[in-house]
Amino acid sequence: MSQRTLVLLKPDAVRRGLIGEIVGRIESKADWRIAALELRTLDRPTLEQHYAEHEGRPFYEPLMEFMASGPSVVMLVEGERVIEGVRTLAGPTDPIAATPGSIRGDFGTIVRENLIHASDSEESAERETKIFFPGFA
Repeated sequence: MSQRTLVLLKPDAVRRGLIGEIVGRIESKADWRIAALELRTLDRPTLEQHYAEHEGRPFYEPLMEFMASGPSVVMLVEGERVIEGVRTLAGPTDPIAATPGSIRGDFGTIVRENLIHASDSEESAERETKIFFPGFA
């Protein structure tokens, strides 16, 4: 079944020059395609919507500061089982637990600055698409 997912290449991925590497890994999947892609510095209201479920947690403010610290790549990726697939390609949040071959396993250094975000479910993908690409929702 074809799906759509939101993917963010976070400020650390952009700063480290990993955009091409990560986008290339996504594009190399035969049934996936990038439907939209933008480089943007995310503002506080957008981040508050995106991370609303984490508000009040100890990592919330440092996460908000990090995500607003520089440009991110915001993209929509479409294809067969793309939600599950991009999450697997990204690897677990902790780069030490992430397997080699995953984005975080190959390039991750610390948990908080973990290179990539990908929607975790169809519901999340739909909600996040409305935030970042309302014209596609």
